[in-house]
Amino acid sequence: MLNENIKAIRKSKGLSQEELAIKLNVVRQTISKWENGLSVPDSEMLISLSEVLETSVSTLLGETAAEVKADDLKTLAEKLEVINLQLARRKNAERKVLHWLFISVCAILITIFIALFAINGSYLNWNYHDPETAVAGAAIHGFEWLFVRIAPIFLIGSVIGVFMTRKKR
Repeated sequence: MLNENIKAIRKSKGLSQEELAIKLNVVRQTISKWENGLSVPDSEMLISLSEVLETSVSTLLGETAAEVKADDLKTLAEKLEVINLQLARRKNAERKVLHWLFISVCAILITIFIALFAINGSYLNWNYHDPETAVAGAAIHGFEWLFVRIAPIFLIGSVIGVFMTRKKR
C-alpha cells in the first residue's frame, strides 16, 4: 500500500524518480525500491517524503484524513511506534558495529606497536649487501618510520570513537 501511494502521489505531482530522489538526498534506486515494495523508508525519511510530496504521512500509509478516528489514530500511532522501534534498533546496531570497529582498530594498532617494540630494530643488523635483505629491511624500516608517526593519531581517534559510541545508560 505504501509503495503504491508513493508512486501514485509522485506521479500526480509530476515528479520523476530521479527528481524525487534529488529532493530527498537519496539515490534513484532507493525510490525504485520503495515503489516496488522491496524496502520502506524509515520514520525520518517518511516525514521528509510527506513534506516533499506535500501530503500527510497518514495518506502515504494509506489512510485518508476524513477516515481518521480515534481507533485510526491508535492504529497510526502503533504503526509509527513500530517504525520508530525499527529505526532505534537499526541505529543501535550501527552504533555497536562502530564501537567494535574502533575497539578493533585500537587492538590492531597496539599489537603492531608491541611487535615493532619486540623486534627492537633488529633488522638494522642484517646484511644489507644481499639485495633481498636490503629491500626487506628498507621496507620494514619505512613502515616503522611511517607507522610511529601516523598511528598515534589513529589510536587517539579510535579511543575517542570507543568512548563516543559506548552504550549510554
